[in-house]
Amino acid sequence: MRIEKTDDHIDGVKCVVNTCYYYESGDRCNAAKIEIQPRNATNTEETDCATFRPKNNNFRA
Repeated sequence: MRIEKTDDHIDGVKCVVNTCYYYESGDRCNAAKIEIQPRNATNTEETDCATFRPKNNNFRA
């Protein structure tokens, strides 16, 4: 999955993962969209941001 990085942040989304490719100063997410997984999660611990991509340019999605 390759999500486009935009110049605008997603309103209402706070992201503090400063090692993510989409992270923007001020705890903002500049991904065009985000995907949270898995479908049948029953609590916070089971959820995961599938959009996360390390800032490292060698990452292949």
